[in-house]
Amino acid sequence: MSRKIKLIWDFRGPASAKTAEHHEIHLKEYITIEKLPINITGFQILDEMYAIAFMVVLEENMIQVRDALKPHRGEVY
Repeated sequence: MSRKIKLIWDFRGPASAKTAEHHEIHLKEYITIEKLPINITGFQILDEMYAIAFMVVLEENMIQVRDALKPHRGEVY
């Protein structure tokens, strides 16, 4: 079984929550267009000046998604 990787985009500033929420919409669109096998996305508001958007991909899809979408970081899911 392949490992799952959580790719993360960081957003800072007073508009970070709305930006992260909107970014998740584009992540979902990318999953649909590329027909990726996992559809796990989300966003988290960590404080009023910091939020993240994320998507989970299989390890074998990670390089393709990383190169196309340029996440800020990743971690094992």
